[in-house]
Amino acid sequence: MPRRIPLSPQAQAVLAAMPTRRNVLRGALAGGALAVGGGALAACGTTGNGSSGPSAKPACTVPDVSATERTVLFSNWPAYIDEDEKNADVHPTLTTFKAKTGIDVKYTADINDNNEFYGKIRTQLAACQSIERDIVVFTDWMAAKFIRNGFAQKFNPDKVATFLKNLSPSLKGRQFDPNMEYAAPWQSGLTGIAVNTGVTKEVHTVDELLTRADLKGKVTALTEMRDTMGFMLLSMGKDPANFTSADYDAALDKLKGAVASGQIRKFTGNDYVQDLAKGDIAACIAWSGDVIQLGFDNDKIKLITPDEGMMIWSDNMLIPTTAAHAANAQALIDYYYDPKVAAELAAWVNYVCPVAGAQEEMQKIDPDLAANPLIFPNAEMQSKLHIFMPLTEAQEKEYEGKFQSAIGA
Repeated sequence: MPRRIPLSPQAQAVLAAMPTRRNVLRGALAGGALAVGGGALAACGTTGNGSSGPSAKPACTVPDVSATERTVLFSNWPAYIDEDEKNADVHPTLTTFKAKTGIDVKYTADINDNNEFYGKIRTQLAACQSIERDIVVFTDWMAAKFIRNGFAQKFNPDKVATFLKNLSPSLKGRQFDPNMEYAAPWQSGLTGIAVNTGVTKEVHTVDELLTRADLKGKVTALTEMRDTMGFMLLSMGKDPANFTSADYDAALDKLKGAVASGQIRKFTGNDYVQDLAKGDIAACIAWSGDVIQLGFDNDKIKLITPDEGMMIWSDNMLIPTTAAHAANAQALIDYYYDPKVAAELAAWVNYVCPVAGAQEEMQKIDPDLAANPLIFPNAEMQSKLHIFMPLTEAQEKEYEGKFQSAIGA
């Protein structure tokens, strides 16, 4: 069996302020089963927006009716759970959970953007009003904000014992949740360069992506500031986990130049997948799971680790303070930390699983996939992983505003 190697201290120092798990990835993807698994990825805490603990606001007092209402309301991102091959609305792991516990899961894929979804629910949460959800999924940087603002309900350790036992060591001790009390990682993933080699040759550096003549007008970048700007900073020899405002502005100027020259056609969410599959674009900044899924139908589509490295991100399950079925929610969270269940889920969503032991379970499904460094990053891959540094609220406003202006949003 491959040996699980923990992240380097450098990588562990920088995984708390990540970009989002992205917009819709449904439609033209078929086949849909590839492994992600267990626990060599993601990392520990940072500062800034990753400050630990909720703010000192009055806690909401909501009766837990889990015992009488055997249900849990779960909001997640699109294409982020296993599906029955004949009915995409049926999720086998949830079916098994109901059979095992008697708890029915009302699952909704209605989170398309961290800020957008947070904006929809924050007023109700601040007023201790129900948002009719027991679990929400946010990326690290937004999870930190959610916790800091007092919107996350603390776990009962007795109800999440499997989670506490099997959370990957590389994810323990994150500064925004140092005691694993509020946030249970759902999946992690990588951001690299995707290429359709049916229409172009491989692309191995960010500068190639931004300047190569044969790619002009056939490149897309991401609307996620941390992903795209992380690559711009890397291309200038800067560390996305530790940069200055002057570094950011210089990297932004480089991005603006690629837009002005016509090299970058547009900025996208997950909708790049259709253009890449059809060959309408030749290369793009892309997310690992998306590209792996596309590769099932077209082996010309590849995810490349650029020479500068890749960005990494992670998403988390949180229980809102107004949740009426918190015990049921914790039962569901704990269920997904069974390595067998985690491997089954990971085999569909194609991202990196945070559950220790899932890699071994995945070997029973497909040993080749278990050895794939894009799914289970080895030491060499881990040395190339970067994250975007945590930002203060003032930095977030400044950098995001500049980026949105640059991309014409």
